[in-house]
Amino acid sequence: MKYFLTGATGFVGSHVAQLLIADGHQVVAVVRDPAKARDLAHLGVALHQGDVTEKESLRAPMTGVDGVFHIAGWYKIGTRDKRLGEQVNIQGTRNVLNVMRDLGIAKGVYTSTLAVFSDTHGRLVDETYRYNGPHLSEYDRTKWIAHYEVAEPMIQAGLPLVIVQPGLIYGPGDTSSVRTLFIQYLQRRLPLIPARTAFSWAHVDDIAHGHILAMEKGEPGRDYIIAGPTHTLIEGLQMAERITRIPAPRLHAAPALMKTLAGVMSVVDRVVPVPESSTGEYLRVSAGVTYIGSNARAKRELGYDPRLLATGLEETLRHEMQLLGMTR
Repeated sequence: MKYFLTGATGFVGSHVAQLLIADGHQVVAVVRDPAKARDLAHLGVALHQGDVTEKESLRAPMTGVDGVFHIAGWYKIGTRDKRLGEQVNIQGTRNVLNVMRDLGIAKGVYTSTLAVFSDTHGRLVDETYRYNGPHLSEYDRTKWIAHYEVAEPMIQAGLPLVIVQPGLIYGPGDTSSVRTLFIQYLQRRLPLIPARTAFSWAHVDDIAHGHILAMEKGEPGRDYIIAGPTHTLIEGLQMAERITRIPAPRLHAAPALMKTLAGVMSVVDRVVPVPESSTGEYLRVSAGVTYIGSNARAKRELGYDPRLLATGLEETLRHEMQLLGMTR
């Protein structure tokens, strides 16, 4: 089979590309700068210069493929410049799906997120849940629009698209704020943990495998939560302590305190730029928020079977400790 892929240079997209190539498929990817994607070329991925924000750059490389994986996305929490959220998450998704429709591609998989459900307030929701309130971050807002106002209407109009919704993604090679948190913990520079904050954690290899399963077995028009097991951040770092013997922070900040700090820092940031990890937006999405969902449908219909958090954390922390020159 021949597949078209966006986001191939990203954390999830690169793992999906590797799995597809390993399974003997042809992979075509659009990248902004092919010279910076040599690892993909060495794998055997056919690279084309393009960008999801430039619709016509997608048409030629997508022509003749059997399926489309639209994984590319903008994910920045706490950044001052939020323009790419609209351009990549909303318009980019519209561009990819419109070209897919125009070319009559047989099937596509679009990477949404559990963040479209916002804070579930401790409730483990499934694919039938829908949130319509104010959003905690620009990422949440733009992915919500892409999911519900771009992808879903096109599905209803006949586009053969499957939507997958990862939760918190971690693993070796991550460059997000999740990795920053792990490094701060390993270096004993993490002062506190927000209480009650919880995620449905999934190792990047399991997320990539979930994408392949969605393409192979997913029913067009269906959403599949491909998150992993649900744990609070406190539980996650307690597991990390058992793995590394490095003490997890004992100070746990109450959600009310975090929300108050978020409000204060939102005002401060309008006057004086602050680090991304101290902005009101960043603190707001950490203040006892639960981004959690049930993967029961993916397990039942796709055969999805993500690993335990403790198993994935051990591999991830060992990798980071090696990079830091630390011994277990």
